[in-house]
Amino acid sequence: MGLAVTTTNTSPPALIAASSASRSLGRPVYHHQRSSISVSPPPILSSGICKLNFKISLPSFTKSAVCRVSGSQVKVEDGIDDESCELVNGVELSIGEGADTIDAYLFKAVKNNNGTGILFLSDVLGFQESSTKDFAYRIACNGYNVLVPDLFRGNPWVKHQPKVMFQQWLATQDPQRVAQDIDMAAKWLVDEFIAAGVTEKLGIIGFCYGGGRVIDVLAKDQGAHFGTGVSFYGTRINPSAAANVKVPVLLISGDNDPLCPVNLFKDIEKSIGKGSRLLVFKGRGHAFAHRPESPEDDEDAEQAFTVVRSWLQERLAVNN
Repeated sequence: MGLAVTTTNTSPPALIAASSASRSLGRPVYHHQRSSISVSPPPILSSGICKLNFKISLPSFTKSAVCRVSGSQVKVEDGIDDESCELVNGVELSIGEGADTIDAYLFKAVKNNNGTGILFLSDVLGFQESSTKDFAYRIACNGYNVLVPDLFRGNPWVKHQPKVMFQQWLATQDPQRVAQDIDMAAKWLVDEFIAAGVTEKLGIIGFCYGGGRVIDVLAKDQGAHFGTGVSFYGTRINPSAAANVKVPVLLISGDNDPLCPVNLFKDIEKSIGKGSRLLVFKGRGHAFAHRPESPEDDEDAEQAFTVVRSWLQERLAVNN
């Protein structure tokens, strides 16, 4: 139990503890209210132009491209004992037009919003899976604005399906289409912050399948918009793409994860952006940090979250 390997290709600055206190991995309850939009504060306007007011000392976020608020509110309550988590708003958005429309959740910190955006990429179970929403909510609790897009166009992998069907399902998810949808979500987030006069870099986090896509996004971005990334046990990582990443990345995995060989991550860490760091948790398997299955998983999941929170605080929030 605990960290087995802590490596870095340089000596990064000491991690800065975030202001919010650490809490246990309680699972908040999500209620979807199919009614008129009633997120207050801040107001959400449903129109051809989507106006998002994050209640920070910045201009209102005004979207020039098409953004539709679907009228679904994501309400989180119960099991939340961290005072900083009392005011987080969540709405379901539709980004794009026509056949290129994708759904997404946007979690916005109302209290202590630091004006920083995070693109959050799910595992194969999709953006609506409770563990993904829980983790995105916890990130927002610490002052961030977190966009969680639907990478699978309403067709995620479903738990308890026969594993022999996985490759067949994966074949229906065209990598180019997924990449385009991620680009669209990233552009939406970038445009929102540019429209608000914010030029600081954004962050990106991903689990499993999404963790692998974090590397793809950062390799393509070349440091233009994203200042850092966090990849949890990323799968299907292209080592050549990793070599093109220009920003520091936090890589997290367990040494008992058959999908993510530790040696692969060690090689990636050597070639990825300056200041990157690899954390390997002894005895932990795949998805331990967002879907823990034992008290030991819980303990290390909490430790991983604390490290991630500090990593984002140091590389994004402090600079904004």
